[in-house]
Amino acid sequence: MNETAVQPFDQRIRYWTVRVAFLACLPVILLGVPVWWSGIATLLKLLGTLLIIAAILYRFWAILYIGGRKNQRVVQEGPYSMSRHPLYFGTTLGALGFGLMLGSILLAALFGALTLAILVATAAREERFLRAEFGPDYEAYASRVPNRVLPVPGLFTTPAEVTFVPKILRTNGGDALGFLLVLPLVEVIEWIRDLHLAGAFPIF
Repeated sequence: MNETAVQPFDQRIRYWTVRVAFLACLPVILLGVPVWWSGIATLLKLLGTLLIIAAILYRFWAILYIGGRKNQRVVQEGPYSMSRHPLYFGTTLGALGFGLMLGSILLAALFGALTLAILVATAAREERFLRAEFGPDYEAYASRVPNRVLPVPGLFTTPAEVTFVPKILRTNGGDALGFLLVLPLVEVIEWIRDLHLAGAFPIF
């Protein structure tokens, strides 16, 4: 690959885009008061917690396959046999879970759709490098696995054994575990909501 070739996508753009989107949603998060009675609210929070756990596990699963191999070869086994960017699917699950933990179906839909849109756009940018770097190999992979983020279970394939680099698993696994910070964050948001701030409004 020469110096004029396509460069890998700068992930800082994605990080800052997600942070700006979160800040834009902050007034709705803090001032939107769920209208559901306690039984439904408890169920939504439980479902949200399960999605957070699923997000962590899915991202760990993807890291086992991609760890130490990113931008070195076309990884297309395990979760990468169902979608081309499974880490982003895990992140989308976490965004949905966060909204449900806040007791709002509307927020879950908003966070899920917004996260998915940002990550699909990010994946498209990343693939400019991957297509330039791996050429026909990546084109063949993209033809076989059409979805960037949302998995197609029927396409699943995996080798009998998968190797991983412990150091990389620890580093990237820490990113997956970052979703656990959602749990205390939700408690803080609920405490703020209980203050009944001026401008609060009902939300489904």
